[in-house]
Amino acid sequence: MTSSDKGSAANWLAPFRGKKPVEVRVVIPGSKSVTNRALILAAQAEGTSKLRRPLVSRDSELMVGGLKALGLSINEKQENGDLLFEVTGGSLKGPAKIDVGNAGTVMRFLPPLAALADGEISFDGDPRSHERPLGPVIKALEELGISINHGGRYALPLTMQNLSGGKIRGGEIEIDASASSQFLSALLLIAPSTELGITAKHIGGALPSMPHIEMTVQMLRDFGAKVTVDKDKNTWRVEPGKLIAQDLVIEPDLSNAAPFMSIAMVCGGSVTIADWPKQTTQPGDQLREIFTKMGAQVEFVSGETGGLKITGGAIHGIDVDLHDVGELTPAIAALCALADSPSYLQGIGHLRLHETDRLAALRAEINALGGDVIEEPTALRINPKPLHAGVFHTYEDHRLATSGATIGLVVEGIEVENIATTRKTIPDFPGLWSSLLS
Repeated sequence: MTSSDKGSAANWLAPFRGKKPVEVRVVIPGSKSVTNRALILAAQAEGTSKLRRPLVSRDSELMVGGLKALGLSINEKQENGDLLFEVTGGSLKGPAKIDVGNAGTVMRFLPPLAALADGEISFDGDPRSHERPLGPVIKALEELGISINHGGRYALPLTMQNLSGGKIRGGEIEIDASASSQFLSALLLIAPSTELGITAKHIGGALPSMPHIEMTVQMLRDFGAKVTVDKDKNTWRVEPGKLIAQDLVIEPDLSNAAPFMSIAMVCGGSVTIADWPKQTTQPGDQLREIFTKMGAQVEFVSGETGGLKITGGAIHGIDVDLHDVGELTPAIAALCALADSPSYLQGIGHLRLHETDRLAALRAEINALGGDVIEEPTALRINPKPLHAGVFHTYEDHRLATSGATIGLVVEGIEVENIATTRKTIPDFPGLWSSLLS
């Protein structure tokens, strides 16, 4: 056992490095958002899709397990040293019991897809999954004629059945996706397989995480769907039609790159993220601009050791609206707690409905270490103060865990509770993290 593995029986002692510069290059695992969307689309496509370098983590394993439970063929193999999923589209069938864990993409994307199956399908997951919002997706499916037993809670657990033998007519649907853009994506992703296609109109408040909706639209088009977007009317139209199997490389998960980029900002030196795409719909791409404003130098470098290079300097506070990139908030908040000036992170009220209430959790955990975080209904004010050792609780939230690891770089004695929760999107975060700091 190395020093970075020690701590109390339940906790992981975050590796302490202090202000010793690094010079490392890291390969980030594939994007969860891209992997799970690609799996849903490949399930509906004609032929066999090849998904190269997919993410293998708890969330993607749950998605693969759910698809296999619905009768799909997914072959996992190695090709030229890279993992490859071969996904053969075909008819879906029940009965099936599907575990969604606490994965937002699984609990929201799989029920609409399962509506295309013949037979009874039941869904359940971790205790927290019962509390996470799912109502708009359930109501939309009921409007489309799907019989769903949810005990009047409009939440998990639920049992559903398409009494029309797996056929969905489609048509016009109004949906309030203000709590999660995944509600809208869930309907758009299965729209090509309906008889009339789907015209979805968002009718709620501000729509969060617009980059994720743009990702959904682009991936639908990549698989051959015809999509029309009218942003002025908050309306998306997907025509009915056959999807075409694809051979694609899954981009690295740019949101997961945030804590690794932070190493250079906290300790000094540079970190290069391999294979950062020049063009992408991933929200994590906005880290380039945000971290530049916070004092880092960010540039693309070429060659065999190329990628996106982040060189650290002083960490400055930032006033930023993170409404469209809320998933980056925990990583940014950790840096703000170590900055040389105050920060204001706003537009993030929807984070209260993620794996945990991320605003309350960040305020509680940073303040427990001596910090000064003021929680507002939709924002965090972070006033940097000297921090001390302590336990950083994670609430079974992978992004809280990586935030604790970031603070532990320069605050000795930070114990991160349940570091294993990072397996949700990174197969071996503790090993990868420690390897960069040795």
